[in-house]
Amino acid sequence: MTDKPNRKWAVVPCALLTVGIALTVSEAQAQSTEIEELRTRVAALEADDRNRATTFNIGDGTTVEVYGFVRFETFYDFDFAQGDLSRAGRVGEDAFATDGEFDTSVRVSRFGIRSATETGVGKVETQLEFDLFSGSETSTSPTLRLRHANIEIADALLFGQFWTNFMPLVHYPTTADFNGPVGVTFARVPQIRYTYNAGNGFTFSGSIEEAAGESSDPVVTAAALYRGENYSLRAAALAGTFNDGGTEYDTNGLTLSGSVSPWEGGTFSATYVTGEALGNLLIGGGDRVVGGVTNDADGFTLEFRQDIGEKWNVGLALGNESYDLASGGTGVAGDLNDFTDLRSLHLNAFYQPTDSLTYGIEYIYLESETSTGETFDANRIGASVTFAF
Repeated sequence: MTDKPNRKWAVVPCALLTVGIALTVSEAQAQSTEIEELRTRVAALEADDRNRATTFNIGDGTTVEVYGFVRFETFYDFDFAQGDLSRAGRVGEDAFATDGEFDTSVRVSRFGIRSATETGVGKVETQLEFDLFSGSETSTSPTLRLRHANIEIADALLFGQFWTNFMPLVHYPTTADFNGPVGVTFARVPQIRYTYNAGNGFTFSGSIEEAAGESSDPVVTAAALYRGENYSLRAAALAGTFNDGGTEYDTNGLTLSGSVSPWEGGTFSATYVTGEALGNLLIGGGDRVVGGVTNDADGFTLEFRQDIGEKWNVGLALGNESYDLASGGTGVAGDLNDFTDLRSLHLNAFYQPTDSLTYGIEYIYLESETSTGETFDANRIGASVTFAF
């Protein structure tokens, strides 16, 4: 891909990985992918769901956990209305321009059930998880949406819907905003995954996943994770095909990510993604195909988090997402601005007076750049209250 000289936040991708590799999160024992999710994506808001989950022993070696949280959020958009999650692709579209708009939401609230059964082939675990992100974002009576539905056998084989293996879940930035920064992949898909713990900090995984859109072929992924004493590194690759307008196209990608804890309570994380026709997996949601040509994309995120005592933590996350071909926005027909670059900044603080109760506040800055070099920006502030069970 060709770098644009007017990208204000351009960062050499190799530099991101150099930071992750050169610097040195305490060494963890190899864990299942689900525990990795709980320790990263929602760590600041939900602490440890497994510690708070209500557990029932129903006999025959089976336990059932009920877990989740209720969250109330409130937002104020100064420039372009975002709804109940940040959408950088809306920035610059007249349909969403505002002189100030207040909004609230409970749709991030979540409910799940896990089971674990000891069998002759090892422990068999299941998960069913739902949130309220189905239906209109303006509804005061949102409906359930399936997030996860899977079976895992002996911490190795997973069947069902879960986070894509291509996503750098262990290094995902922590934000109050449901979407988080641009420049990182985010998707839950039906899949078959095999995970192998090789010891000495190494874990390898591979999957066959449902392709987004119509396709006669699956998407294939492979990933490797290493956990060191004070750092971790991950690499993942993806390849497959998809159909668009009756034509079949190739899609492929590479994700590199890492984190380091140079002092107590402080963590630096970085992710980098590049590939062909990845818009469906990226937060910004750029077009996969433009004028019959696949749209190459790349993105990165940088995050710093710091614990302040036992009850506070603060963080700053930057994101950048770039496309070779201009994508249409997300507004109404005839009122679209295209974009080639999206940028974001999330500055947040979380206060946990108890393990279950979390207060959050966040400032978000979003920016979009068109194919002609015109730039638009938006500012948002939000606050949330979360009670986990």
